[in-house]
Amino acid sequence: MTSPLVHTWRLLRWGRTLARHGALRGIERDPNTPAPVRRLARLARFGARVPAVPHYADAFQAIGPAAIKLGQSLATRPDLVGDGAALDLQRLQDQLPALPFAIIRQAVEASLHRPLETAFASFEEEPVGAASIAQVHRAVTTDGRTVAVKVLRPGVEDEFKRAIDTYQWAAAQLEAMSVEARRLRPRLTIETFKRWTARELNFRREAASASELAEAMTAEPDFVVPEIDWQRSTAKVLTMAWVDGVKLTDRAALAAGGFDLRKIARTLIHAFLRQAIAEGFFHADLHQGNLFALPGDRIAAIDFGIMGRIDRRARVWLAEILYGLITGDYRRVAEIHFEAGYVPSHHNVAEFATALRAVGEPMRGLPVKDMSIGMMLDGLFSITRDFDMVTQPHLLLLQKTMVMVEGVATSLDPNINLWETAAPFVREWIRTELGPEAALADRLILDVRTLARLPDLVRRIEARFPPAGGEPPAPPLAAVEVVRLGGGWRYAATALLSAAIGAGGLWAALRWW
Repeated sequence: MTSPLVHTWRLLRWGRTLARHGALRGIERDPNTPAPVRRLARLARFGARVPAVPHYADAFQAIGPAAIKLGQSLATRPDLVGDGAALDLQRLQDQLPALPFAIIRQAVEASLHRPLETAFASFEEEPVGAASIAQVHRAVTTDGRTVAVKVLRPGVEDEFKRAIDTYQWAAAQLEAMSVEARRLRPRLTIETFKRWTARELNFRREAASASELAEAMTAEPDFVVPEIDWQRSTAKVLTMAWVDGVKLTDRAALAAGGFDLRKIARTLIHAFLRQAIAEGFFHADLHQGNLFALPGDRIAAIDFGIMGRIDRRARVWLAEILYGLITGDYRRVAEIHFEAGYVPSHHNVAEFATALRAVGEPMRGLPVKDMSIGMMLDGLFSITRDFDMVTQPHLLLLQKTMVMVEGVATSLDPNINLWETAAPFVREWIRTELGPEAALADRLILDVRTLARLPDLVRRIEARFPPAGGEPPAPPLAAVEVVRLGGGWRYAATALLSAAIGAGGLWAALRWW
């Protein structure tokens, strides 16, 4: 177990870097910051030249790979780090200098358990991208397929393990200091981050996620997931089909290619809604760098390390909330929040509906291009404290992805609106999932499952109450009054009966002798 002194030293060292970029100013000024944390921030800042404007993304970038991933995670938590910090953290670029090819070659051969030449006909030494966890190389397999090979950086698992160990310790100390911190649940945030990185550090899991998403997206043929090469993939090497397209960040190439950006934007929104609402399994890192335009105005996605999952019940609530906000039915949205347990029951539904109206109505009169789901989410975060709403990390990941998708879609088509594009899809999904036919189907499935459990129930009852055995039934016994003696003695009837049995047995033995 790591010593608290080691954790404190790491926090001071990281805090010093944050201070040099002005990233501790918000912590010092926030009245909700516990006093010990404020003192630690001041100690880390002592003697540092602090810029006038905080540069949160630059600070996390300077600390290292684990901090980069943590910063990307915290970008989804404006309620925890503040709107300004969350916005700045969104520009974090997960880019690091590439490792020498000799190290990459050794890592690939060790993971695949064979020489590089037996798996690939050619393997480009210069990577097409290098990030905190891995770097990607273009290669051609021995059977002639062009693939992308993602190689885990050697030693990165240990670095993340040490950092997350300290993050967990710090989050636990923070929750112990403040009621407000317990409401925001930083320990759960770090635990969620730990799970994300565990998936990202295991490329077999990422390959499985890509395969599952490809199966789920068969209804959206314009959204392409590259095929996984399982024979050349391990926990530390991921090989998938090469995506020969144009990155959505390259606007000049998109224009030169004659792509229909409006159609691509709508395809992206429909694909995300199908993932999140219809399937409950969604790509949670849909920024422009992970998206490519393909011939025929299709979209291809890469990097399946961060995936989100929500169950059917939560998806039904989510669809109703979205549709309620679209149509202005704030009362129903408020009721759903109470039914889901997002708002404690001691609050008033009508008051919460009024607070939601204050968030939704200002957007309803805006021009289409000025309406923003990000603006709506900022408003919702502002009322969580007033109504003691406990943070839901799985929904925060979804909300962050929604904002990301809207931003990408708006960059492709400035006049598109996520609400208008989403409404038909959400309306149809609600009708099919909550309509009379769906209710009847759900009831039939529930009843059939109940009937299927009956034989097992009967077997458990028989095991608890077995049938009578071969022993004949005992004769009825006469009632005997039992007298209890004080001082801890046994029952008198038991003592007398034992004595009588003992004496009778001894007399019978003497007569036989």
